[in-house]
Amino acid sequence: MSLNLPTSPDPQLPIQWCVFDGNGLYLAAEQLPDTAPAQHTGARYIGHNTAANLFATELLGPAPANWQQVSLRQALLTLPADYTPLLARAAQLRRFEQTHRYCGACAGPLLANAHDHGKHCPSCGELYYPRLSPAMMVLIYRGREVLLARSPQFAPGMYSALAGFVEAGESVEECVHREAFEEVGVRLRSLRYMRSQSWPFPHSLMLAFVAEYDSGDITPQPGEIEDAAWFDIDQLPLTPPPRSIAHFLLLDHLTSLQQTPR
Repeated sequence: MSLNLPTSPDPQLPIQWCVFDGNGLYLAAEQLPDTAPAQHTGARYIGHNTAANLFATELLGPAPANWQQVSLRQALLTLPADYTPLLARAAQLRRFEQTHRYCGACAGPLLANAHDHGKHCPSCGELYYPRLSPAMMVLIYRGREVLLARSPQFAPGMYSALAGFVEAGESVEECVHREAFEEVGVRLRSLRYMRSQSWPFPHSLMLAFVAEYDSGDITPQPGEIEDAAWFDIDQLPLTPPPRSIAHFLLLDHLTSLQQTPR
């Protein structure tokens, strides 16, 4: 496993630091630093993978001269893949700390729980836990073609599988069918779950599926989908980079399609 969550560090593993500063964090020679900065605050144990225990903290004062500040997304693309869950967890716990200082019910100051990463309000008893927002992603296929779309927020020329957040009271499967029809006007069949990923932008839990096209003409949803089209697996456009679940989903399914006789 690349994410282990014991209550204390593994004494047999070295320590590395995720040092946040504003909207970014620091790397040292394209790796997480193995020492904390001279001035920092809010240090917390995140967990470990097979390589190291990870601690996260906030920088106070200047960073060491040989450190490089990068965005969270850059760090996810630079570090080895088994650091992705640890970084996602560190970023999400940090956001929870930043956004849950006061109770939303009575405005009283929140206190940290002693036994987990949640918080509680001593005034009214309200409980709070780090937020997770379930979202689906679905790769729709038709023979050797896949339906890909682009959002206005995507990088120029990039297309991806459809995605959307689960609504209150809705199952993930219902969300897949609803989003496919709302975003591109198509119906699905043979829905199959593939994998999941915690993605810290800002606190998504991505649940990825593949589904076979059933019916309907592509009709992009105004304001949400800039363009959508069928692409042959040998003529794909620019797609999301490695480490994202969209990349894994495309790679897994395209590998299986390429092994299928024409």
